Amino acid sequence: MNHRSLLYYDTFETPLGLMTIVVNDEGVCRIDYGKFEDRIAFYQAWKKKHFLKGEFVYEPEHEYVVQTKNELNEYFKGEKAVFTLPLNCYGTDFQRKVWRSLLHGIPFGETRSYKDIAAEMKSPKAIRAVGGAVNQNPFSIVVPCHRVIGSNGKLVGYAGGIEKKQHLLEFEKEHAAVPHKS
Repeated sequence: MNHRSLLYYDTFETPLGLMTIVVNDEGVCRIDYGKFEDRIAFYQAWKKKHFLKGEFVYEPEHEYVVQTKNELNEYFKGEKAVFTLPLNCYGTDFQRKVWRSLLHGIPFGETRSYKDIAAEMKSPKAIRAVGGAVNQNPFSIVVPCHRVIGSNGKLVGYAGGIEKKQHLLEFEKEHAAVPHKS
């Protein structure tokens, strides 16, 4: 896979702090906590790992950047539970399978354990591998890894920090009964 398209990005403010969106002309590639400039080494390594040749270009008006910001803003207002973004996933086949399972298998306002996800994927012994894939999720909030908890019901691991994970789970529980846009 040798992509030469440009990678566009923007950083924007959310109720949980700054988030950076990275897209290309095929879709949304990453949604991460933090400011682009503070994560440039990470993004360069990610680009190299996936053989992406394009440069990063600040472009807040790119259609996928705008769509992502709009959908995340609707989510944070409690108006959206299901995202319709075109996701352009870079990862192993197993990682993409786990991310699809998170996206389609954990409804808004609910949680699942790593063990539950492994069982749903018909790989009950792959709990650690599922955990590794969840840890590499490139789409914060949109692919709801914040809804994954330990088998004992405890909050474990989250790229944005446990406080953000707890906030998102409480927020979703509070808004679960409200009708949402799709």
